[in-house]
Amino acid sequence: MLWLKALHLIFMVTWFAGLFYLPRLFVYHAMSDDALSIERFKVMERKLYFGIMTPGMIVTWIFGIWMLQSYAWDMYSGSGWLHAKLTLLLLLVIYHIVCGVWLAAFKHDRNRHSHVYYRWMNEVPVLFLVGIVVLAVVKPF
Repeated sequence: MLWLKALHLIFMVTWFAGLFYLPRLFVYHAMSDDALSIERFKVMERKLYFGIMTPGMIVTWIFGIWMLQSYAWDMYSGSGWLHAKLTLLLLLVIYHIVCGVWLAAFKHDRNRHSHVYYRWMNEVPVLFLVGIVVLAVVKPF
């Protein structure tokens, strides 16, 4: 069971690394005005989203569901912390999908947001990370 937890955490860190970095790339992309930089950011963003973030998310969910099936759901199904954590995880997946929408907008040169907007959006994963880790470790309710 500890191997499942370790693998779950490793891929969660991979996923979050992408969630922290992609909006930062969007900041720089939104500030760029030369064609070479814009094309370079498009490649970097695509590789990060499809090569690191999405596989990290999928594998994180696989190991998380495996742990739920193995022991946690029976043991903690009545605990509010687990339901709150799963709710935050679903919201995090929505944020991940929204990042994909922004990626598509940049890909087609249709970005409508400023670099300041992406600077604020870059902070959203921090809130999810704090909430999820506190719920999983402290189990406050």
